[in-house]
Amino acid sequence: MSVDIRLYTRAIVRKNNEYLQCKSGMFGGLVWCQSPYQAWWTRNADDARKIARVTGGTAMLFNPIVGKVKVL
Repeated sequence: MSVDIRLYTRAIVRKNNEYLQCKSGMFGGLVWCQSPYQAWWTRNADDARKIARVTGGTAMLFNPIVGKVKVL
C-alpha cells in the first residue's frame, strides 16, 4: 500500500523569510518562526491568501514529507 504524499501538502504564510506561527494570546501580536514545520497551516488556500494579505506576507504551499516550500 502506498501513501499519496500530496495529501500532506498545506498552505502556510511567509513574510521576511519567517513563517506565521500563531497569534499571541497575551499581547495580541503575531508570532513568527524560522521553520515551516512549526508554522500555522490550513488546507484552504483562500484562507491562507486572506491571512497573507492582512499580514503583508505571501501564501505558500508546504509539504512536510519532502520539505518543499513554494509560492501558492
